[in-house]
Order: sequence, then C-alpha cells, then structure tokens
Amino acid sequence: MMKLSRRISKNKSLTSLILALTWLISLLPSAGATPPRTPDKNESCDILVAGGGLAGAATAYEGLLAGKTVCLTEITDWVGGQISAQGTSALDERRTQRSLLFYPRGYLEFRKQIEEKYGRLNPGACWVSESCFMPYDGHKLLFDILKDAEDRGNGNLKWYPNTVIKDLQISSDGKQINSAIAIQHKPAAGTPPINTEPLSQTIEDAYRYENSRRFDKNIIRFSPPNRQAKTPWYVVDATETGELIALADVPYKLGIDPRSAAEPTSSSTTGDPYCTQGFTYTFAMQATEEPQTHKLPSFYDQYAPYYSYELQRLASFPLVFSYRQIWSMNPDEKRPADPKQYPIYPGDISMQNWTWGNDYRPGTSKDNLIFSREQLQETGQLNRGNWMGGLRTEALRKGEEKAIGYFYWLVAGTTDSQLGNNVKKPYPNNRYLSGFDSPMGTAHGLSKYPYMREGRRIIGRPGISNPEGFMVSEIDITRKDFRQEWYRSNLDPEMYRDLWVGMAGLQIPAIITGLVSVDDLKPRTRATIFPDSVGIGHYAIDFHPCMQNYPAEAPGNKEREGERRGADPNAYPFQIPLRAMIPQKIDNMLVAGKSIATSHIAAAAYRIHSFEWSSGAAAGVTAAFALENNVMPYQLVDELPFKESQLEALQKRLDASGNPTAFPNTSIFNEDWKTWQ
Repeated sequence: MMKLSRRISKNKSLTSLILALTWLISLLPSAGATPPRTPDKNESCDILVAGGGLAGAATAYEGLLAGKTVCLTEITDWVGGQISAQGTSALDERRTQRSLLFYPRGYLEFRKQIEEKYGRLNPGACWVSESCFMPYDGHKLLFDILKDAEDRGNGNLKWYPNTVIKDLQISSDGKQINSAIAIQHKPAAGTPPINTEPLSQTIEDAYRYENSRRFDKNIIRFSPPNRQAKTPWYVVDATETGELIALADVPYKLGIDPRSAAEPTSSSTTGDPYCTQGFTYTFAMQATEEPQTHKLPSFYDQYAPYYSYELQRLASFPLVFSYRQIWSMNPDEKRPADPKQYPIYPGDISMQNWTWGNDYRPGTSKDNLIFSREQLQETGQLNRGNWMGGLRTEALRKGEEKAIGYFYWLVAGTTDSQLGNNVKKPYPNNRYLSGFDSPMGTAHGLSKYPYMREGRRIIGRPGISNPEGFMVSEIDITRKDFRQEWYRSNLDPEMYRDLWVGMAGLQIPAIITGLVSVDDLKPRTRATIFPDSVGIGHYAIDFHPCMQNYPAEAPGNKEREGERRGADPNAYPFQIPLRAMIPQKIDNMLVAGKSIATSHIAAAAYRIHSFEWSSGAAAGVTAAFALENNVMPYQLVDELPFKESQLEALQKRLDASGNPTAFPNTSIFNEDWKTWQ
C-alpha cells in the first residue's frame, strides 16, 4: 500500500485522474438514492417559483400581470403560506403604514377581498391585528386573485400543489440553472386524502422518487422556453427555509451571526448556525356552551414543563383566546379596553400561536430544525439526487406533539413554567377543531406546514462597500440606543467606533476625518436608504429565541441568553434592496421572502406578511423586466454606487405599477421618523 502511494505521488497525471473520478462519483446519487426515471412530464415556463407562500404568490401575481408563464410549486395544497397553510391568518402590520394603506397593490387587493368576503376586514375581532380570518379562506381568495391576474395580464399560471423541488441541473460554468426536477405526490389508490397525517409523517416520502404505499408520484422537469437570450428564464426561491439556495449551494448564513459593528447586539461573538427562531404549528379551537371531555395526550408530560402564559400581564385565558381570534359570533360588539375582560361566546374560534405554548424552539446541533451546510453534507443531502428537504423530521414531529399538548394545557392544564402555581386554571368549554372542513383543512387539526420565522439567508454579492458580500444588518433598521453601557463593555474600541461610523448618516465625513468624535455624534434617525430599493416593509425586530439546552422542552430550560436583547419594537420603516435578492454564483436566480440577504437580527423584522408580499412582487417584476430587456439582475446593480440607468427604469416600473420602493418622504435629509408607529 505504501509503495502504491509513493507511485501515485510521483505520477501527477494519475493523481489528477483519481481526483477527477472522485469528483464525478460525488455527483452520483449515494447508496439508497434512486436515480430519477424519465420525467413523467416536461413543463416550460418563463419564471419558475419554488414555494407558494406569500412571497411566491406575489412573484407569480406580478409575473402573470406581465404576461409571463409562471410555474408555481408548493409542498402543501394551499397557496398563501402564512395566511393559509401555516395558519397565521392574522395580518402583522404597523399602525402608521396601515393608516396610510401604503402596501403593494397585490397585498391591498387581498385585504380588499377579505373585507368583501366577510363584510368586514376583521371577522375574528382579534386584537393583535386589524384583520384575522379563516386560513381556508386565505387560500381560496388568494388563488382567485392569481387567476384574475392571469386573465388580466394574459399570463399563464401552471400551479403544482403537493410538489417539491428535488434537484437542479446547473450549467457547466456554474452560473445558470438550466432545469429543475420536481416530485408531485397524490394519494395512492385506497389510501386516505392528502392532509390526513401531519407533515412529519409524510415529508420524507414526498421527497423520494419512488411510489410508495401512501403516495403515487409524478416526476416533472421544469425548463425554460426555447428562446435566445442571456437567460431564457428565471428561478425564484420563495421556499420557507431557503431550499433552492441550499440545493444550488450558493453562499448563505443560518442562525446567529457573529457580533460585529453591523450586528452589535448579537448574542454570540462567534455565531451559531443551530439557533434560529422558533417555528410553530398553529391550530384552531372553538368555544362551546358545555364543558368538553379532553383526553390527555400520551406525550403531554414531556412538554408540560414548558407551557406558560409567559408574563403576569398576559396571564389570562380570554386574552390568549382573543389575541388571534379568527371568527367572532359578535364582531360588532364594543370590546373592553383590557383584553383580559373580553367576553368569549360559544362558536367563537381562536387560532393559537403563542411563544410559550406551541412555539417549538430547538437550538443545538442535536435538535435544530433547518440543517446547516455541514449537516447537509453529513446526511448526504448535497449529493446529486439525495435532497430530502433539508429539515430534521424529528423536530417537526416534536413541534406537532407540542402544539397538541399546548391545547390540552389551555383547556385542562394547571401548571405554569414561568409564573408558578395558582396561575393557570382549566377552561374546559372549548374544543379542538380538526377535519378537512376545519380552519386548517387537515384531519389532524394542525396547520399543513409550520409557521417559519427564519430560514437560510443568502449572502449577496461582494461590492465596493461590502467586500465580503451584501447583507442588510441590524444597524440598517434599528432604533436602538447604542450609547448604552452594554455596547461599550462588549464591543472592542475599534468595533464600537465602526458601529458609530455605520450610524453616522450625513456625518460620516466628519467622523472619519475626526472633526466629530463618537461621543459627540448624533446618530441618524431613519433606516438605511438603499439606492437599489425594490420594496418596503415595517415591523418590530421581533424574537422568538431558541432555547439554550437540548432538548428544547427540557424542564427548566431557558431562552438563549442575549437573544432578546436584539429585539426592538420600534424599528424604522425599511427598504428591500435588490442586492439582497441576488445570490452569488447563479445569475438566473432570485430570492424572495425570508431567505433574502439579511442578518439574524434584521431577519426578525423582515418576515411578516406585507414584507413577504413586497419582496415577492419585486422578484416578479424584476424577472419580467430582465427577460424583456435581456439583462441579468446583477447587471442592474454591479456598478453601484454609480448611476445605473436600467435599475432606475426598473424602480420606476415598480412604483408606477403600485409596488412602492420607498416610504413617503424618504430622503437622506429626512431624519424625522419618530411618528411612525
């Protein structure tokens, strides 16, 4: 063996051959992965959108209005994500933006359809939002909006529910996606309908090529139309966790970023890819006239040490019930000022999404939900043909159990992990809603897919001002007071100074030249204004932190220390830069939704309903613009900060079509944003 090694080391050509063969073998499916049979269907489209959540729906909406053929895939059978399949049908909005109705046109159309459907915008009379409604109506209304856009724009919608992307065929130079292989599943003969079992029981089957006892599979190859152009199509990753960016293996981040001048409040000096925000299986419950009999789940004792009202001011069943109430029997009744005094009537329906209830918040390498790149490599999912969705199935299962256990705690529990004894009382006059006609549309009553607050986040392309890659960071949007002693104590002097350079606004020349000291600097009081803005958003930097220890539900477990320090309920209205939507390496790919280039802290604000829609609208318009002008998206921003004429044309098209790229009175000279709530 040693002789053979010496011979190989002396023979460079043989060594090169072995390395080449090793590389080729790595591209083949590993043991246990069945190569795809000939696709059952070939489908062409101008824009392929993976993920039918709000970002994906908005991408499709704008693509259809531009007359494009749009293929839209979705792992569930509902379009809309947060408003439907994930069950969070309570629109998260900020007061000032809502008062101005300053949203993208498609989002405004959806709000209008809700109001027309129910005769009011808030049929649930919830207090967390101005609009809480049934998830099944979210899907129906949004799908009708897409079909209407198809008609008005003379586009073509090719809708593929129950479909996952399994593989990407990338060009030899690594710069373009040439085609995508997808798997669509349907119930096998003699088996129950889709949505009978929760996701954890079906997700692995959904990503396998082979037919199973449960599912029959169709393999679809998506490819561009036959046209001569720099690229004949665009692929948009609008999945909830950034599946395509993992499959394409473009640079991305996951979890906590290391503390830096741009991310000064980070809870870690080194970063942590396993600590992402918690995910939530929502469910609906209905108040009843008579007490109900509730069966103790077999796994309840495992999760009971976690459940809590969280804070004394929140320790009220009526408050928790009405928080996200999606149906009210008396929607016109004048409510008391204090939600603790809200009356509950038989027939009222509440959707539950509670941090110390049905949130599941793993945060270690043993139990994290979204696999890091290293974990994907270890599990073989980056090998050709082995992609299985990139999630830990066990974490999904525990999230499902925890949600069901939380319902039992609400109606029968008497413990409270954070507030102690004599706080929680049983409320048996409620029933758990399940069945295909229930608000969640599932036999088991849980949402079809968990509400995801954070996924993989791309690192944008390097530029003059960001040589390591573009990213929207904490200091771009926060209103936090960085003069607090914590920052002086935890940032080294150079990092502390760089932080203030980043917050200097118009005073940057003065602080760089030393005319103004850090102590005398007045920080800007607005969000960063991006020259390539293609959308808008406004929400709090809102954290549902991971838990410190494994397992997440362990008795006495605590939230990761320092994570909530990054929270800021008063973030400034912010923009969505095009650079945050363009991944490295792949030229004909755009990213929309929660996987755009934001830091861990910024992502806590860049995740709500209207933001998702705005980012998707930007992706749809940008893809259509790029196809029509034979220009790649990166070419619209590659000479910034210098003038980019085609970028300006794109921005004018967005604004003219009712997709704002900036809030009213946005200017480097306008520092008065205190009134924005």
